[in-house]
Amino acid sequence: MLTVLIDYESGNLHSAEKAFQRMAREADAGEVIVTDRPEDVARADRIVLPGDGAFPACRAALADRSGLYDAMVEAVEQKGRPFLGICVGMQLMARMGHEYQETPGLGWIDGEVRRIVPNDPSLKVPHMGWNDLVIDALHPVLEGISTGDHAYFVHSYQMEVATPAQRLAHCDYGGDVTAIVGVGNRIGTQFHPEKSQKAGLRLIANFLGWAP
Repeated sequence: MLTVLIDYESGNLHSAEKAFQRMAREADAGEVIVTDRPEDVARADRIVLPGDGAFPACRAALADRSGLYDAMVEAVEQKGRPFLGICVGMQLMARMGHEYQETPGLGWIDGEVRRIVPNDPSLKVPHMGWNDLVIDALHPVLEGISTGDHAYFVHSYQMEVATPAQRLAHCDYGGDVTAIVGVGNRIGTQFHPEKSQKAGLRLIANFLGWAP
């Protein structure tokens, strides 16, 4: 089995690579590579799309890699490969992003990405640091993860989901903030599982063993 972490120069992938490789070894889940090659994405059994930075820049960077975007979409939509989006990689699953300008997303989740506006003015944006997860729906990738488990967030924008069933978890930061989304063979986390210790590593292991 091959899991690929897509490298489109939108974030430091070192910690994610190490976390996925560690859990793959522990679960005997095959090989994990970081790649920007469409042919690697095309042959992958699982696809991970990380992302740090602004929504429009990440969307453009992904599209600018010759063949990479098309290979990812074909693998996920036509071949049914399990997909995990992380941080901005999760936000790109939405229909539309509103960071700096309106930017179309992948349209995999019925939602739009907008700036966080906490109802408590003392809370600063970006939302940065540890927060408790609140599980909204059962999902195989969330097995062993419970409400109250901690995850590590760094973001100024969040996905506002229009179809409630597609939001699997949230956290409280002066109001509900989407933490996990999912539909079909696609799941996304606003937090960084590779930096979220026990809960994050469990989610990675679950994803590596997931057969949607």
